[in-house]
Amino acid sequence: MADSSQDRKLPATPRRLDKARKEGQVARSRDLGHFAAFAAATGLLAAIAPLLTGWLTRLLAHGLRFDAALLAHPESMGERLGELALQMLAVLAPLFGVMALVAIAAGLLAGGWNFTLQPLTPKFGKLNPLSGIGRLFSLQQLVTTLKACALALVLGAIGVAYESRQWTHHAELLAMPLPAALASGAGLIQGGLVLLCAAMGLFALVDVPLQRQQLARRLRMTQQEVKQEMKEVEGNLQIKGRIRQRMREMANRRMLAAVPTADLVVMNPTHYAVALKYDDQTMAAPRVVAKGADLMALKIRDLARDARVPVLQAPPLARALYAHTEVDAEIPARLFSAVAQVLAWVYQLRDAMAAGRGLAAAAPVPDVPADLDPANDRADSAANQGVEP
Repeated sequence: MADSSQDRKLPATPRRLDKARKEGQVARSRDLGHFAAFAAATGLLAAIAPLLTGWLTRLLAHGLRFDAALLAHPESMGERLGELALQMLAVLAPLFGVMALVAIAAGLLAGGWNFTLQPLTPKFGKLNPLSGIGRLFSLQQLVTTLKACALALVLGAIGVAYESRQWTHHAELLAMPLPAALASGAGLIQGGLVLLCAAMGLFALVDVPLQRQQLARRLRMTQQEVKQEMKEVEGNLQIKGRIRQRMREMANRRMLAAVPTADLVVMNPTHYAVALKYDDQTMAAPRVVAKGADLMALKIRDLARDARVPVLQAPPLARALYAHTEVDAEIPARLFSAVAQVLAWVYQLRDAMAAGRGLAAAAPVPDVPADLDPANDRADSAANQGVEP
């Protein structure tokens, strides 16, 4: 079958890994969390051992002290036990809190932060007993079970071996005074905890890469899945491309619709076309209502002529406007003088047409700053390369 585990030989793609992460499938090591929490508790107990020994001595002394009033009221024993339990909890709660924080930090170190609620959503497919039996006897479950059994055996063996060597010292505690017995017992317990911590650290060192390998194995894909994903990605790209094309077409239609309202179209003479509009009542400077190159330039020219909008052949100005302006934006301040010359000519042309006479003044040759004309940049570049422009 195409979906059988034998066919899943290709590594997971980045899209598959991202989807798995959103579903909560992250390489987490329980052994690493257990080791981190156990090591933190061991280190904390070793750091506060003198304080803890003194506190236990005072707690035992207080708990074993009785007076006549207490013995006369046996019901007060419950209150006394509750008081001692709260004192014990005041010491153990911070210890458990540190263990929990360290375990969480170890999990983040192994798999990173990944907050998702998808694992909590009900999946009725897992209620199928046949699929449950398959997961129960899967290779991953077998490895997990064997690893847990091996860890339990190793920790048990270490505990038995340590106690067999130290049982005489434990027996000697019975003959010591209480403060000395607590201090000596704390040292014995600490030695055993260090050995157990070392064993758990070795298992965590093996389990972290093992969990990552198992996750990579679970997420492996078939050839058909990779092909299907590529089709989906390419389909999305095609849809996005069509959307961008549609938006460009709509923008071009809006731009072309503004050409008949322009005051002037500057051309070069067929490569570039820029339509300008200026209203001294509403605009601080002339604005570009449309611009285009090649076929778009010719379309702007034809629309302008149909709408009887003047078309001026001014190549340097057309190139500068096309290169340094955007549609629906004001022209640069350095082009104000050149545009003012051509707009003045347009206004004279309108007045002459309204009066029914021809315009005597020739079309202006606007003065465009040399550094704003892209043709000058190309000429300078060709000269620097030793090529005749």
